[in-house]
Amino acid sequence: MDFTLTSEQKALQDTVRRFAQSELPDVAKQVEREDQAPSPEIMKRFAELGLLGVNIDPKYGGGGMNHFDAVLVLEEVAKISIGVAFPIFEACFGPTLAIAHFAPEAMKQKWLPRVCAGEAVVAVSMSEPAAGSALTDLTTKAVQKGDQVILNGQKRWCSGAGHADAYVVYCKLSEDLGAKGIGAVLVEKGMNGFSFGAAEQHMGFRGVASADMFFDDVEIPSENVIVPAGGFRKLMEAFDLERCGNTTMSLAVAQSAFDYVFSYVQERQQFGKPLVDFQAVQIQIAEMKMKLDAARLLLYRAVINAESGLPSVADSSIAKCFANEITREVTGKAMQLMGGYGYSTSYPLEQKMRDAWGWGIAGGAIDIQKTNITSALVGRRFDQRR
Repeated sequence: MDFTLTSEQKALQDTVRRFAQSELPDVAKQVEREDQAPSPEIMKRFAELGLLGVNIDPKYGGGGMNHFDAVLVLEEVAKISIGVAFPIFEACFGPTLAIAHFAPEAMKQKWLPRVCAGEAVVAVSMSEPAAGSALTDLTTKAVQKGDQVILNGQKRWCSGAGHADAYVVYCKLSEDLGAKGIGAVLVEKGMNGFSFGAAEQHMGFRGVASADMFFDDVEIPSENVIVPAGGFRKLMEAFDLERCGNTTMSLAVAQSAFDYVFSYVQERQQFGKPLVDFQAVQIQIAEMKMKLDAARLLLYRAVINAESGLPSVADSSIAKCFANEITREVTGKAMQLMGGYGYSTSYPLEQKMRDAWGWGIAGGAIDIQKTNITSALVGRRFDQRR
């Protein structure tokens, strides 16, 4: 067991860090100010550097690296801004991986090269007004009709809604109850009957579009079925990898907040000496560092154990849950150490604190992850309805 990065991994990390720190801070400010996703020019730049689809097969335009390499890339960009990093998250850990693992070959050939080239964004659509944590209660339904499936229903809390070019939509594909009837289809933006509600305004996550989505007799070619009815377990296995992306984004927010406040307490003076010379500050810094390192090791365990496949629900849930919790704590401590400066929008801590809270909701709430962890320990699922 080796806890050090290889020379190649260090080189990758350093290259992405230099790029992120030199070219992305102004982009991040614009994304935060305008609440708009990164421009096509930035997407092209990501593609040129091979940051989109790091862990996608080269035959589809990807980097051919592993999930761990993708974690290293995503964290360095997300330290600058989760809004700027979100297209990388979607391309390396989100719905793109569901397509890469489970979709028909024709769909892979159509969409994966476009994603890796920065020419298309794919989002995942799971939650509904009455089906969030209780995902198997979803009612959006696709019915086979000749060589098409007809989709009807409503989706909510889709990150990327209105901005993405295609959506991996979880839906009922048969009359079977619960998970047995659920699969997923790819719905392309602009299809007749597919529309969006008003854009959501969130506490954080600026630059990450969100809106309700409506499907009114949307006619989808049968070849757009990614996973047929009964494939819910497969979809959630892919989602376990997305949780690792969530963990990375969460960790990046906390790490960047720590890096900023660590410099601040060495420069800021009170009572004639730097803040870091006060024992109370030293304790806070040490506690933040310990929790950051623990979160990073849990994340690395999940992605390395997965090798080139998909992580276990236990590993991914533990990593996500812990990172989500410590990110809220670390950003809170960092803001407190900065006092009024931390609370000011002229400094980055208030944004990082707002973004930190979102990751413990997105991708499965913190308490749901704890239920997943216990379920994995006892070897059975829990029926929350009884």
